[in-house]
Order: sequence, then C-alpha cells, then structure tokens
Amino acid sequence: KVIRQTLKTVLATHYPGALEVVVVDDGSQDGTGDIVAAMALEDPRIRLIRQVNLGKARALIQGLQGVRHGIVVSLDADTQFQPNTITELVRPFADPQVGAVSGRARVGNLDTLFARFQGLEYSCGFNLDRRAYDQLNCITVVPGAVSAFRLEAIQAAGGISTDTLAEDTDLTLNLHRMGFRIRYAPQAVAWTEAPETPETFVRQRFRWAFGTLQCLWKHRDMLFALRHGALGWFSLPNAWFFNFVLVAIGLLVDLVLLGALLLNPTNPLLYIYFFTFIASDMVLAAVAYWIEREPLRQIWLILPMRVIYRPFFNYAVVKAILKALKGVWVGWGKLDRTASVARDLAEAGRPK
Repeated sequence: KVIRQTLKTVLATHYPGALEVVVVDDGSQDGTGDIVAAMALEDPRIRLIRQVNLGKARALIQGLQGVRHGIVVSLDADTQFQPNTITELVRPFADPQVGAVSGRARVGNLDTLFARFQGLEYSCGFNLDRRAYDQLNCITVVPGAVSAFRLEAIQAAGGISTDTLAEDTDLTLNLHRMGFRIRYAPQAVAWTEAPETPETFVRQRFRWAFGTLQCLWKHRDMLFALRHGALGWFSLPNAWFFNFVLVAIGLLVDLVLLGALLLNPTNPLLYIYFFTFIASDMVLAAVAYWIEREPLRQIWLILPMRVIYRPFFNYAVVKAILKALKGVWVGWGKLDRTASVARDLAEAGRPK
C-alpha cells in the first residue's frame, strides 16, 4: 500500500549528487517486492535485494552491504520525504566528526484523534528533545524512519546489532562510544504513518519501549560516565527517568489524585495542582509548536490527550518493563498500514 509512493518521493528529491535506492524485501508475502521490481525496471537507480524473513536488523545489515556510497540515508517503507529532505540530511557531513544525522519525523496521517495525539507528541517530545540534545551532542537515537549515516562510522561502531529491538538506538549509542558527533537536521522533514487505533498504537509503543529498555540496559555503563559528558549525565538519565520511572508510576499518581478528589472534592490545593499541571503542559506545547512553526490551534489537544492517550501509553511502557523483568524475548512484529499519509498530505496541500 505504501512502497510505491515512498519510492516516488525519494526519486523526486532535489539532491544534486549521485543517488541509489536500495530496497530490502525481508521475505514479504504481500507483493511488495514485485512492485519494487517493476519500478526498478523503469528507473535504474532502484535496486531490490530479496531475503528470507530474518527481521529488520538483518535486513538493514543486508542493505548496508549492498550500498555503493559513503553516506547512507535510512527511511521506513511508509515514510515520505520532501524534495529537500536528503540534501538537508547530508549537509552536516561536511564536518568529518559527524557520524550520523537525525531528520525531523512528522505525522502525516491526521484523520483520527489518536494520530493527532501522536502528531502533538512528535512535536512536543521527540523533535523538541532532539533540538536540545543537538546543542549538547547527546542525541540518544537517530530514528531509522529519517536519518543519515557515514558508512565508515557504522563500520567503526561495529555495524548494525541484532541484540535489541531498537537497533537505531543501539547504533547511535555505539557511535557516541566511538567519539562521533550526532546532529539533528530540523529541515529534513519526513512524513510517517502513525498508528490510527489504540490497539496498533499499544503494539508499536510496547515494541519501542522494550527495545529502548534493552539498549539502556546494554549501555548502562555510559550512565553518569564522565567521558560521555552530557550523554551520560543528561540525556541517558532523562531517558531512564522520564521514559520509564515516571511513566511507570504515572498511573498510580493519577489514581491517587482521582481518589483524593473523590474523598475531598472541596480541597482547593488539589485543583491548584491539577490546573497548574495542565497549564504547564499547555505552555510546553505552545513553545514546541512555536519553535516547530506549527499552528498553535492544535495545542488544545493536550487536554483530551492527558485523559485518553496517556493511559494507553503508560500501559504499553509498564507492559514492556514487566516483560523485561521476566526475561521474555519479544519479536519485531508487523503493523498494518493504511497508505493514508499520501492522501492526507494531498488534501492538506502540504509538500509531498
């Protein structure tokens, strides 16, 4: 449903240099590989590599073995680039110390309320974090959906690892170990398809949380290590506390507040706490949207997001923590795609 439009947007790039597009078919059974093969006959820049189903990490390893250039841009099959995305991703590599560059992922399918919540989260969370982390050279993950790497840097960091479900986070932390700088390119925009239902959202976020937890544990020696600077003292502690500890107790805090309101509904301190908390969320959203140059009219979503969206997110993270504590191995899984990004971008008149 998505591969044809994804490849069209990549091939329509304004990047002035030589371009090759390597697509790895990881044993798909839905005809995706046949679509790519047909497009490769029409455009020699496309090259298809087929393999039996071995998982995403091994597909990336196979793809990297097939590239012919020193700079590698990564994107998912459902991600659509703008014409200048690749140029903006490649620009920071003028600095030889740069090993990887993160682009700016944005939600392209905003039909459902749940997808719009994720659009708000991308702007107020992921992208705002990377802007700050870029200043301190402590970005913890260069997302596979929109990123670029120096091939020599990947090789120096030991290549793509199959140890975790978050191979992009694992690779990013290994690049830091090797002394490479990780940059953020906010103008390198990619439109991605966010899960549109609570069920698919929980599946995705459970996998993300589990993989991130694996990486944090694998690289726990970097935590509070002087030689890793802001990474060890700022962004990694932030990931542990805000992504897991605070989320794990978030449901408990909400239940305590709700119980207190029921038992003592006239206590003004409870209402002051609640409205102060919501107001701080609104201010953060407003600042993030102002920085991202997005319309401020969307920040009202913070209110229903706290009640509707957060419980599902907290559940996915708590589930990942419990699975990790049990020592259970989790597979990559597969999310259903709707190909709604192309339609939504066309209807909104946004660049494709």
